[in-house]
Amino acid sequence: MSIQVRGLVVRRGRRTVLDGLDLAVGAGVTGLLGPSGCGKSTLLRAIVGVQRTHGGSVTVLGQPAGTRALRDRIGYVTQASSVYDDLTLAENLRFFARILGVDAAEIDRAVASVDLADLRDHVVGRMSGGQRSRASLAVALLGRPDVLVLDEPTVGLDPVLRRDLWDLFHRLADAGATVLVSSHVMDEADRCDHLLLMREGEIIASGTPAAIKADAGAADIESAFLSLVAR
Repeated sequence: MSIQVRGLVVRRGRRTVLDGLDLAVGAGVTGLLGPSGCGKSTLLRAIVGVQRTHGGSVTVLGQPAGTRALRDRIGYVTQASSVYDDLTLAENLRFFARILGVDAAEIDRAVASVDLADLRDHVVGRMSGGQRSRASLAVALLGRPDVLVLDEPTVGLDPVLRRDLWDLFHRLADAGATVLVSSHVMDEADRCDHLLLMREGEIIASGTPAAIKADAGAADIESAFLSLVAR
């Protein structure tokens, strides 16, 4: 498994967000689905190594999360734009490419991957929300990371862009990357190879979309989710 989480505990003040969480993520596209506020972003931050934890362990590619050896092997996209608004897309990518030590040729590949070649010289702050999200994804793709952790990357995008991004996620997975995508949109479940359903800091189901629906006796993931909550 590319990602292993064992007994993970995260607290914020007196509130326990994650309490002894266990999960594993392997090859392919894994969807982390659940309502807003259920702990998805906290979990993803712990996997990337930027979240303070209070117990348990998180390993990625056999290394403890957050270690230096993983810095150029994980691509991370937060919900908020992670690029500089006062720079052009190309300037952003050149900056991050230098930090990562990757070849300049990677810039053209990353821009093409997110279908922003026509906007490479546009200032990011003047782009639409969807375009800025894709700009952040382009940065995460620099260096061809082994693991991609994407926090609600399709929120606010039109159906065509959402479809195109999911196609991209699967192409990246087919090329060998482990892709972990969070979403609160249940109809994206069937786009995933594997699902983790999350509620109130707990994983309430793990498996293929078909297996989860069959186990719950439901026709769709939203109905399956409601059925599992009611158990």
